[in-house]
Amino acid sequence: MASQKKKLTRRKFLLGTGAVVGGGLVLGYAALPNQTKDIAAKYKGNGQVLSGWIKITADNKITVIVPHAEMGQGAHTALPMMAAEELDADWDLVSMEEAPGMPEFANQPLAEGFIVGDKLPNILAPLINKAFYSITQAMDLQITGGSTSVRFTGQYGMRVAGAAAREMLMKAAAKEWDVPLGDLSTEKSHVYHRASGRSATYGSLADAAAEFDPNPTPTLKAKADHTLVGTRTVKRLDVPSKVDGSARYGIDAEVDGMLYAAIARVPVHGGMITSLDDAAALAMPGVKKVCNLGYAHAVVADKYWRAKKALDAVDIEFDGNGNEGLNTDAIFARFARDLETSELEYDIDEGDFSTASGRLVEAEYAVPYLAHACMEPMNCTAWVRDGVCDVWTGTQAPLMARTAAATAAGLEPEQVTVHNHMLGGGFGRRIHAENDYVAPAVEIAKMAGAPVKTIWSREEDMRFDEYRPAVVSRFAAKLDDSGKPTAWQNRFSDKREPVEAPLIPYAVENQSIGYVKSQSHLKLGPWRSVDHSQHAFFTESFIDELAHAAGADPLQYRLSLLTDAPRHAHVLKTAANAAGWYTGVKDGRAMGLAVHESFGSIVAHVVEVSVGGNGMVQVHKVTCAVDCGEAINPDNIESQIESAVIYGMTAACYGEITIENGQVVEGNFPDYEMVRLAEVPGIDVHIIESGAPLGGLGEPGLPPIAPAITNALYVLSGQRVRKLPIKNYEFAATA
Repeated sequence: MASQKKKLTRRKFLLGTGAVVGGGLVLGYAALPNQTKDIAAKYKGNGQVLSGWIKITADNKITVIVPHAEMGQGAHTALPMMAAEELDADWDLVSMEEAPGMPEFANQPLAEGFIVGDKLPNILAPLINKAFYSITQAMDLQITGGSTSVRFTGQYGMRVAGAAAREMLMKAAAKEWDVPLGDLSTEKSHVYHRASGRSATYGSLADAAAEFDPNPTPTLKAKADHTLVGTRTVKRLDVPSKVDGSARYGIDAEVDGMLYAAIARVPVHGGMITSLDDAAALAMPGVKKVCNLGYAHAVVADKYWRAKKALDAVDIEFDGNGNEGLNTDAIFARFARDLETSELEYDIDEGDFSTASGRLVEAEYAVPYLAHACMEPMNCTAWVRDGVCDVWTGTQAPLMARTAAATAAGLEPEQVTVHNHMLGGGFGRRIHAENDYVAPAVEIAKMAGAPVKTIWSREEDMRFDEYRPAVVSRFAAKLDDSGKPTAWQNRFSDKREPVEAPLIPYAVENQSIGYVKSQSHLKLGPWRSVDHSQHAFFTESFIDELAHAAGADPLQYRLSLLTDAPRHAHVLKTAANAAGWYTGVKDGRAMGLAVHESFGSIVAHVVEVSVGGNGMVQVHKVTCAVDCGEAINPDNIESQIESAVIYGMTAACYGEITIENGQVVEGNFPDYEMVRLAEVPGIDVHIIESGAPLGGLGEPGLPPIAPAITNALYVLSGQRVRKLPIKNYEFAATA
């Protein structure tokens, strides 16, 4: 059996070091003076920069500077809404600019939100802010991911920035009019002194307001006073350009004199080129250069199609680094061995499973590697010349991309400019830029001595993704005479550090959840909802198995174990009631459900499923309930949940990356099928505003969908899906 080792989690560290005040995690956020002054000094353009993220021009126009990329999640609208709300701005005068990839725009609120918590005594705010500003700059922390944009940057960056800027403008008016600050009010981008009838636009006060330092702990509006946040009147700012075609993605970049490159990595992951013959490729029309990057080769030509055709004419030999014989079965066999022999680390280990009484129930689950399958394949345009480098791409981490480009070009980061564009899908794929898509593009452009747009083919993108890890997860539980679990044990394989996704909300006295680190020759990376996408399937499938083993209604069984998790219970009941929950099979259909918390939000799905005459699973309807604390933009919440459901359905039904001879088999959508429009079910979203701390929304809708579907399939067929995807099972027709 695996040996045991206790794990020091982030939560245990915070508790153990006394980082808890008044029952809540300590926290402070602000648009501190240091960052505001740095941004004002470096940021180009007219107008005064107040409180870090807000710029006001003399004509009363307000620009909210957003330190996040737009990849369909709506951050470029929600964050300006939050700033404008606290600023009392006229929304018709508000616009948005994405922050450039500069250290001055390092995302301090994101770091503080993740590391520290949600409440900080006012007296400590300036000190903590200054420290985190330095930390985020050193870490190149300007990232879009982890459902943090609204949850952290919005809540503790934009709201504070808006309120601080409003306060600065009022102080400027009070000084100019020689009246008490308390006699002033604001509305629609104006400051008013009602007693005298005086008013002034924000634009006319901006220069004077910039003389004041922003308050790191301004008073925020009460929810009852909101006029923008929580309404459905604000439309997404990114949608018009996507509709009329003016939106610019990385692949749309154009530079005078630009050449094109096609790239191919060594087929076996982890391999390196040992010899390269480029004579045939160089003789082809339009070909300018063949580049040997060691781990890949590329062809530069005057047109992309010519570069891609010539790529096949390059003859390479390579060393597979011992990975040539690996296949999917061997990889999962390694996971199984590691679970038996490797050292365990724990997320939680309370009580004693071995001495707990009850009937033993065991199950093993597994999920495969998954690709991100972004609609826009990886691409990057780079130009290295005269001691500088420009990069045009779509990235979730502009500062990290800047550092990666600088290293590849042999320059300092200050000599690199990243021109970030909209992202045609991200889901975590466009976070790591080092040896993935930015660095190779810069290397190629440097070798070519010209601006070069490097485009990864669909096959190259899919076969050399940074995959969601494949995982094996084993469970054991003991049930008392009433069918309730007295003990819960979970052991799983994983290469990366877990994000505490396996923790369960259910009241079980004895719990032991541990993992072993199991290596992979594939590059792994964050995938939409990260570890939650695997572990919600595991835990919500197993709790469903326990319900059926106890002869209980799966809904009532869960509710009976959620006595210490009232938010989970309320979300689950809301979804079930809205769906018209029933047990058993009705008219050839059955229902399944699941609930899961991730990124501060709780989501429950109830699905209605049948199996057609062709044996294909059909999901007819998904009823969703989501508790994200507060609804900033209800329309966008619904869009994000719908998107996550569809993306999660693809993973549950079809998603699978397989390995033969160390190489990824799947290369395009015929091999890696997606949910098509005709398969998309009706999706009904119910938003719960609980008043809990603000949660994320880009990812939490995904984790519960796979177990909800497979739990319904068990009711229909008696087959328990314990290894995804569903396409690998055969079901008898029910409808």
